[in-house]
Order: sequence, then structure tokens, then C-alpha cells
Amino acid sequence: MDVKEAIRERRSIGKLKQDPIEQALIEEILEAAVWAPNHAHTEPWRFWVMSGEGRKLLGRGYAEVAIAEAKAGADAALSEEEEDQLRSSNEKKAFRAPLVIAVAVSPSEKPVVPVIEEYAAVHCAVQNMMLTAHALGLGTIWRTGDPTYHPKMQENFGLSGKEEMVGFIYVGYPEVIPTKAARVPFALKTQWVTE
Repeated sequence: MDVKEAIRERRSIGKLKQDPIEQALIEEILEAAVWAPNHAHTEPWRFWVMSGEGRKLLGRGYAEVAIAEAKAGADAALSEEEEDQLRSSNEKKAFRAPLVIAVAVSPSEKPVVPVIEEYAAVHCAVQNMMLTAHALGLGTIWRTGDPTYHPKMQENFGLSGKEEMVGFIYVGYPEVIPTKAARVPFALKTQWVTE
């Protein structure tokens, strides 16, 4: 599959089969990630590849965030039963795909590289991963949202300082065929400047 075809055809796929993914395919995805452009060659990415019971790491993060948020917003403390139910329902989120790759940014201390550029590099790495997965016949969805950036999630993955989670890439064989998509033509969002 050529790169233009991969870019046009890749779609986020939320329904993934639980079939295991070969180690060689996972390694191809990760290899593509590390070739993302990055200012001053800082390579500011970190990855956690979670499969099988290893997905409990992410499940624990989702649960800790949900419990912390519930306790912060509740007028009264959660009962043990309410906390167990909240924990159980949130832990299941990590098992919606056979493989989840957590991706974090670990910004360099180089003063020449603004932190925003480190995030841009990691986002490029995620795009490389998703395009490569698509080319290999796999489906992906990049999951983010408030729990991703919550301090409890950062703590769960051992992030410190300026490090921050940027998302969770759920990977698997597609259970559904993605629908065709349309985009606004680039001409409507482009200004040509020649003088």
C-alpha cells in the first residue's frame, strides 16, 4: 500500500476483534513511530505495549481516575460497593482491543526545542503508527480525553516532570469495515502567497 492510499483510507475503528497480533507486526508499528520528525533529534516519545493481562495497567489507570473524580465531585464519600462498581466498569475500557499502546511525551531539556514541538513530534509518531497498522491490515483508534491527562493516569504510568500521556492506541483486526470519509477540499482552507 502506498503512503497516499494509506493516508486516504485509514479510519479510526472502535470495534476490534480480540485476535492476538503477531509480535513482528507490533514491532513494525513501533519502528515506524521512531522515524517521526523531531526537532534536534530529541526523540521525545515513550511507549507501553499492553496485551493480555498487561492491559490491566491501563485499566487500573482508568479506574483510579474515575474514583478520584467521583470522590472530588461527591458530597459524600463513595461506599465500598460504589467504588468497586466504578473500578470494575472503568477497568474494562482497557480490554476493548487485544493490544493497546500507550504513548507519552518526554520533553527534552534542550532550550532550543520548545515543548510544543516535542508534542508535535510525538503526535507525528502516533500518525506513523496508525498508518503503518492500517497498511498491515490492522485497525486502530487513538483514544484520549480527560482521563488521559489526569494526574492519576500520569502517576499510574510512572510519568514525572514535564512528561505527559498523549493517548492510547487501541490496535486489532477490524470487526467492521470502516465507512468512506470525505474532507473539505484543501483549496477552501489554503491561501497561496507568491509575493
